[in-house]
Amino acid sequence: MIKNIVLLLGLSLITTYTYLDNKLLGISKYKIVNNKIPREFNNFKIIHLSDFHNYKYIGDNNSTVIGKIDNEKPNIIVMTGDMVNKYDKKFDNFFSLVEALSGKYEMYYIVGNHEKRLNCYYLNLIMTKLKNLNVKVINNQKITLTRKQDCINLYGLDIPLSFYKIKNRPSNIEEIVSTELIKCKGKEYNILLVHNPLYFDFYAKHNIDLTLAGHVHGGMIRIPFIGGLLSPERKFFPKYNSGIYDIDNKKLIVSRGMGHSSPGIRIFNMPEIVSITLQN
Repeated sequence: MIKNIVLLLGLSLITTYTYLDNKLLGISKYKIVNNKIPREFNNFKIIHLSDFHNYKYIGDNNSTVIGKIDNEKPNIIVMTGDMVNKYDKKFDNFFSLVEALSGKYEMYYIVGNHEKRLNCYYLNLIMTKLKNLNVKVINNQKITLTRKQDCINLYGLDIPLSFYKIKNRPSNIEEIVSTELIKCKGKEYNILLVHNPLYFDFYAKHNIDLTLAGHVHGGMIRIPFIGGLLSPERKFFPKYNSGIYDIDNKKLIVSRGMGHSSPGIRIFNMPEIVSITLQN
C-alpha cells in the first residue's frame, strides 16, 4: 500500500514537473568577452529567440515573454528560425509577439527548417508581415550595426533543407558554409545567426566570433550531468545541444528554444530566452 502511494506521488511529481517544463519559460544569461568588440559596443545586449513554434505559455498575449525581454533592456533582438511550425496556417501567437516587440527594439530574423517547409503562400505571408513590422530578414546576407565610429557585423546563414534530412544528407556542407562566410573579415567582430548548430566545426573555420543557433531543442530530454538526448535528426547525444561552446576562441551559444512542435515534449528541459552581453 505504502509503495503504491509513493509510486503515485512520484508519478504525480514527474507529471507536474514535465507540464511546467513545457509551459514555463526561463532566461539564460551569458557574457561574451572579446577584445575585438569595439568600445561603443561594450555592454551591448542581444536577446536571442529561437524555436518559438507559434507557442502559447501560461498567461495571455505572450506577456511572459515580453516581460522577461523588457526586463533585460536589450539593444537588439535576433530570431534564429522555427518561430512557427511547418503545418501552421495561422501564426497569431508569433505575429502578436513580434508586433509587441518590434515597436521597441531592432529585430533580425533568419528562417529555420520549419519555415522552409511551409508552402510559398504562407512563407511569403510571414516575410511580408515581418517586413511591414520593420524586422530585417538576413538569410545569406550581412548587416552592419553602427554606433558612432564603431561597428559589428551580423551574418545570416540559410542552411539548405537537404541538410536537415535524417538520411541521405549531402556531404558538401563545408562548401555551402564557405561560400557565404569566406566574406567575413578577421579584423571585425562578426556574429553569425544560423538555425542549425550541428555544423559549428565548419562555421568556426571562418572569421565568425560568435554563432547563435537553436534547432536541437536542448536535446528534448535532458539527462542530468550528461546533456541532451536526441536531435531532430534522430541523432543521440548531439554534440551541440544547449549552452556555450568554444573552438579556438570562436563561441557558439545554442538556445534550448522557446516551444516545441507537435507532438514534441520537454523533460528536464525548460524553454528559454537567451540574453547575451558583449564586453571588450
